Amino acid sequence: MTLPVIFRRVLATTRTARWRRPEGRPFRLALMSGAAALALGATLLPAQTFAWGQAPATQTQTQSTGQSAAAAVGPQSFADVVERVKPAVVAIKTKALEAGGGPEEGFPGMPPELSPDDPLYRFFRHFGEPPGGRGRQKHMTQALGSGFVITGDGYVVTNNHVVEHATQVEVTFDDGRTLPAKIIGTDKRTDLALLKINDGNNLPHVDWASSSPRIGDWVIAVGNPFGLGGTVTAGIVSARGRDIGAGPYDDFIQIDAPVNRGNSGGPSFDEHGQVIGVNTAIYSPSGGSVGIGFAIPSEVAKDVIAALKDKGQVARGWIGVSIQPITPEIAESLGLKTAKGALIAQPQRGGPAEAAGLKAGDVVTAVDGQKVDGPRDLARRIATLGPGKTAELTYLRNGAEKNVKLKLGKLPSEKETAAAESNDDGVEPGAALAAYGIEVAPAAEVRGGRSGEGLIIVGIDPNGAAAQKGLRQGDVIVEANGQTLKARGDLQAAIDSAKKEGRKSVLLRVKSPEGARFVALSVNPAS
Repeated sequence: MTLPVIFRRVLATTRTARWRRPEGRPFRLALMSGAAALALGATLLPAQTFAWGQAPATQTQTQSTGQSAAAAVGPQSFADVVERVKPAVVAIKTKALEAGGGPEEGFPGMPPELSPDDPLYRFFRHFGEPPGGRGRQKHMTQALGSGFVITGDGYVVTNNHVVEHATQVEVTFDDGRTLPAKIIGTDKRTDLALLKINDGNNLPHVDWASSSPRIGDWVIAVGNPFGLGGTVTAGIVSARGRDIGAGPYDDFIQIDAPVNRGNSGGPSFDEHGQVIGVNTAIYSPSGGSVGIGFAIPSEVAKDVIAALKDKGQVARGWIGVSIQPITPEIAESLGLKTAKGALIAQPQRGGPAEAAGLKAGDVVTAVDGQKVDGPRDLARRIATLGPGKTAELTYLRNGAEKNVKLKLGKLPSEKETAAAESNDDGVEPGAALAAYGIEVAPAAEVRGGRSGEGLIIVGIDPNGAAAQKGLRQGDVIVEANGQTLKARGDLQAAIDSAKKEGRKSVLLRVKSPEGARFVALSVNPAS
């Protein structure tokens, strides 16, 4: 049976060792111990080839061919590099006041193994409640993480999730010194934070790498796993450009240098002692290292940190669109040769894109003449340009390439989402599209004569072809192949039209509580 595998941030917590999943459900972190060894200074003997039954060549024969007796690979030791950079890596300890103490989470002083059936449970419950009866008490929590000093006067880089909600922050150096620090700024979208050590003066510090690492390059991780400060591990860069669903600007470096809870915010160095990334997450079935860690690249981190140092926040460019990837099915339905670019699902009302005339269904293929691979690529480029700048977008509409210049706005602190109107449970079933397992009705009818666009899905077979594409009851199908849907038969007519044109799928624009998106629905649902 396959073990569940999830992404876990590598933050170590003490006492109240809890972390919340993205959906907000708490779970307890299981502390783990383990060991990992890396053979350094290994050498490879030259390969020898010989026929079956033939003795291998002697050393003299090998040398006579001009081959070296041994080819060294990698550094003999990382000791010199570690000795130079380790003093700049710090352990971070935070304290935060958090709500808790509800019936489902136990009460102050209650033994964790105590069940609700135990007579002592009532005692702890009674004396754990705040004055006035039941309620959620606030309690102090502690957390441990890592960081690194980037300036002699004490600026420290770490992860946002290490210091989030912290009321007190302390950093401990490798020599045992513990100094208080304050939070200068944080950026949730990249999970980065900048601290400042109080009264910092002539502190050991490290530099950002001047070039990006290649896959296969050595990497050294230094941090505070499980509170064991000053821990050094090593490995290689395993991959680049990883998207782990942590945020809109995911572009992680994957490393196999072992990192665990508590390594969060610590640096990954190259073999020259320059910072190539900020350790942030691991991929693990158990919470411990399995050799798959993720670091924020230095080229991303140093720009964010510079903005936090200068202004205390990061201002990003914004064009005001909901975008999505182009799947092969969507590319075919749009008549595109490749599945490249970013598909605009919905321009936001009043945003720069709407003002420039961009519409749902347009495919952005380039920014200022540079090709766009997908939504993440577009989001990063627009964000990097910054608010107030002018950008030229190249896009496709109905197969024709167009260009438009627009002035970028500032990315809001919270993204606006399209409002979706609830479905009336008393609606009469609409036109049946039995082959897809859905029933639809005009939005205006469903909403009791109020204005509305498209067809609302009023019934759906959870095992049908439409449900398998992610459609749900209450979703509104606004368009099919660029044509607005109004009457019950419009959807079937669009499907029939796509068949006649030789297309394999019909492209639907769908609105739901999560916003607008495109769905490619096969014209042959049984296939």
